[in-house]
Amino acid sequence: MKAKAKAGALGALALAMLMLAGCGAAPVEATSGNPIQVTDMLGRQIALDAPAERVVALAPSDCEILYALGAGDTLVGRGMYCDYPAQVQAVPQVGTGEETNLEQILALEPQVVFMTIMAQSKEQVAALEHAGIQVVSLNAQDIQGVYQAIALIGQVVGKTPEADALIQTMEASFADLSAQAAELGTGGTVYFETSPLEWGLWTGGKGTFLDEIAAMLGLENAFGDVEGWAQISQEQVLERDPDYIVTLGMAAADGSSPVEEILARKGWEGLKALQRGQVLWLDSNALTRPGPRLAEGAQSLFDGVYGAAPTNP
Repeated sequence: MKAKAKAGALGALALAMLMLAGCGAAPVEATSGNPIQVTDMLGRQIALDAPAERVVALAPSDCEILYALGAGDTLVGRGMYCDYPAQVQAVPQVGTGEETNLEQILALEPQVVFMTIMAQSKEQVAALEHAGIQVVSLNAQDIQGVYQAIALIGQVVGKTPEADALIQTMEASFADLSAQAAELGTGGTVYFETSPLEWGLWTGGKGTFLDEIAAMLGLENAFGDVEGWAQISQEQVLERDPDYIVTLGMAAADGSSPVEEILARKGWEGLKALQRGQVLWLDSNALTRPGPRLAEGAQSLFDGVYGAAPTNP
């Protein structure tokens, strides 16, 4: 019954969108520039008469990429979690994920909507395309995938030289950090805590940006044998006794930091990371969003391990 209700709702929404499109909310046509033909990260062919001048980006990383390319002015709508850089918050917000509101998107008259594979359904894509809006699917699962996403977005908005330059800057930053880490050669194991004890411990394992960046910096992910984002137990952390703990949490309502909460945990006081003062609080978004700030995230982890402790995010 739920599946039928969902299908009926999607059908009704698609019909409403088509009616809205017929009332003057059709997407703006590009009027100048060279034709654009790209293949998105689902292997779908996308054709535009010219670089897109009006786009909606549902994922925070895609908003960050647009601004990093100097194409923030093309953004006419953003997903509800898009919060960086600060000026993006002046852009109209639309629902995302289960709350994706196709009528909202259509009313903004975009030529292109950037969507991640996990945040879309075939029905949503079909409804948008039927209304004349191109959907570009992105699926960056590693740093190479981030480069691909940057290049793809750059092509769509006519910023290929800027995309190439951004990729080269990121590559150079990663290579420099990796070389410095190899020279220092201290290394150690690191446990990334992406969710606090209060909500159940979660970490980033094999196949995450956290794991890739740790290896780049000569560190061993204490949970590198776990696939993807995984829930773990206190006992597992205590057993693995990491050299470093990196918390990606937020400050508590009373203003206390995640580091303070970890230091106060019963039974954790004997861990090497706590004994040596090697519990770091880093910016979650910079280390987990598939965008240009991954290089900044890697730098902050490097500084925490090999240099001065980073400031609070």
